[in-house]
Amino acid sequence: MNLAVFGTPEGGLLVGNGPFEVLAEPPENGVAFYRNDFALSSPAPWFVPCSVKQIERGASLEGLSDDLPEIEWEEPGVEPFAEVFAEVSQAIRSGSIEKSVPVVTAGGRLVNGTCEGLCQILTSGLKALRPYAWIDGEEGVVGLSPERLFQLDGGTLHAMALAGTARVEEREAFGVDEKEIREHEFVAQTLLAKLSDLGATTRHSREIMDLGRLVHFHSGIDVELKELESVDRLVRLLHPTPALGPLPRTAETMARLIGWRQRLGCPRWFGSPFGLWRDGAFEALVAIRMISWRGEEVEVPSGCGVIEESRLVNEWRELRLKRESVRIAFGV
Repeated sequence: MNLAVFGTPEGGLLVGNGPFEVLAEPPENGVAFYRNDFALSSPAPWFVPCSVKQIERGASLEGLSDDLPEIEWEEPGVEPFAEVFAEVSQAIRSGSIEKSVPVVTAGGRLVNGTCEGLCQILTSGLKALRPYAWIDGEEGVVGLSPERLFQLDGGTLHAMALAGTARVEEREAFGVDEKEIREHEFVAQTLLAKLSDLGATTRHSREIMDLGRLVHFHSGIDVELKELESVDRLVRLLHPTPALGPLPRTAETMARLIGWRQRLGCPRWFGSPFGLWRDGAFEALVAIRMISWRGEEVEVPSGCGVIEESRLVNEWRELRLKRESVRIAFGV
């Protein structure tokens, strides 16, 4: 089975069926899905489906199981993360970076059913969460992302800063938490600096995004582009978002982050751009809040932004909360 799913802003799903035509550039017309890994290593990231179908919110996805899989989970140990956390903290103290985002992954084994059944959850998620999925034979990814990399429609680009996390019952204290606010402002100001060269920018006020069990700080940013920009250039400019990448972002700091991710067993698709091209308009989500699988092996990754004020026990708790929210959302 070859299948791509992208959640529309209206709450429905656009489903593309394979086999896919693989291209280095988007087609002039029609629908194509953009998929690349975190390192943007693919020279041909565009996938044109052989057929496309629009699914309304609450409808079932035909051809996929309606039953949720049974998965036996094993939580990661803290020691490997503690080693990476210490290295990130040391790099911050030395002044070589201001922030980085290690990722911890919980593993699991499928004991009953099929992971394809997880796709049925995509039609009933929270409005703030955008569903996405990619199935390629025995491998797949399914997710509910709260973060948009950017939307390009004509001469306007819409982006967002999303950083800072707490449990929903901590919402009141979260709203005045200096560490969480500073982490968010790191992300927002870095994003504004990247976008300012493209045209006139407008930053909207910082708000709290409610995702059920978790809350995040969110700031919308709009750009009136001075000239037309290619999707590929915009993806490489904006990925990874400051919420998932290092500050400052250089070839050296990116290489260190990718090395930390690999040491902690992070899937290479986590945090990558996943987009939809439709007749010249484009939108890309940040592929987080995901469950990935290959055969019977299943993974749930989660990342945390480490800055000077970060403490190991708090970041470890945040990583667990994020993984739990994903598994609860998908009923596993």
